[in-house]
Amino acid sequence: MYYSTTYPSPVGLLTLACDLTGSKLVGVWLEGQKYHGNTIMDGMTEKSGMPVFDRTKDWLDRYFDGKKPVADELPLAPVGSKFRQEVWRILCEIPYGEVITYGDIAKKMAAKMGRTSMSGQAIGGAVGHNPVSIIIPCHRVVGANGSLTGYAGGIPAKIKLLELEGVDMSRLFVPKRGTAL
Repeated sequence: MYYSTTYPSPVGLLTLACDLTGSKLVGVWLEGQKYHGNTIMDGMTEKSGMPVFDRTKDWLDRYFDGKKPVADELPLAPVGSKFRQEVWRILCEIPYGEVITYGDIAKKMAAKMGRTSMSGQAIGGAVGHNPVSIIIPCHRVVGANGSLTGYAGGIPAKIKLLELEGVDMSRLFVPKRGTAL
């Protein structure tokens, strides 16, 4: 069992989820997001006022006000495999206002795992299944050619988040086809 609440944001209504103690944040999903709540197997019960929700809402307020809060300000506990956890840690290292490619993440993961290469699809799957959207900044990941693909919250939300952070959008583009459109 997990607790949830909502947060109205400039990119849409967010659902926040925490553990039963209210001390660990396990999810932040955009309304209608692909994989919304999929890591919460026991269900969620609405309960506002949990300590981690107050901290998360403050973090989100600052983020949407153009401040630069970092992920490690919050007690994050996303549910996922060891591989996904490692990818999400790399996402947390992407600086505010910057982007990284799936290939860059694949190189970092390959090095961590002692391999010469890593599947871009495996990286894409881990990034796409990130259960703590915005805070673990999967929106900062783009294709090697500048394609704004691969955001489970939808391309319009990804664009809005990147613009909010002041990312130079001139070399980035919306793909004509793709699974995340």
